[in-house]
Amino acid sequence: MANSILRFSDKGSKAHHALGLLCLMLLMQNSSAARDFLIHWNVPSNNSASFYNQWAGNNRFQIGDSLVFNYSSGQDSVLEVTKDAYENCRTESPLGKFTDGLTVFTFNRSGPFFFISGNKDNCLKFEKLIVVVLADRSKHLAPVPPSPGAEPPVIYQTPAPAPTPGAAASTFIGLINSFGVFAAAAASLLLAF
Repeated sequence: MANSILRFSDKGSKAHHALGLLCLMLLMQNSSAARDFLIHWNVPSNNSASFYNQWAGNNRFQIGDSLVFNYSSGQDSVLEVTKDAYENCRTESPLGKFTDGLTVFTFNRSGPFFFISGNKDNCLKFEKLIVVVLADRSKHLAPVPPSPGAEPPVIYQTPAPAPTPGAAASTFIGLINSFGVFAAAAASLLLAF
């Protein structure tokens, strides 16, 4: 009888370790997944100066995440600019210019990023965006200095807009991963007893 109890205990221990490893892998996958945020890049229909910035304030951006700008090629463009160019809708001398109609911009550092329409009239009608990328706390890297004159935007307290398809899918996958971690942890505890 002692042998059968010992064998059961060994099997439970192996299963316990396997489930623990599964939990760890799911947590690592969930925390390191980069997300794509879809933006329909055009003049806001409500002429709101804070339309895009309200949306950005309701999301959390990390290094490796991407903005996917969808717009009419030939009629509009996306410019990455300095804070001063953002505030004054200056379209000359951008840090980056994108005209393909489906621009994917991937964040490679933390700090603020400033985007405006390449059409100055559209920028003056508030087709512009500030995104603040969170610092990467998982790695011990030297801090990246912010862009000249860069300051974080004012975050507006408003109801959250409808999520973009990319953000919704990432949220759903994160929820499923979290549920899997919880279920594996619960099964691991049950096997331990």
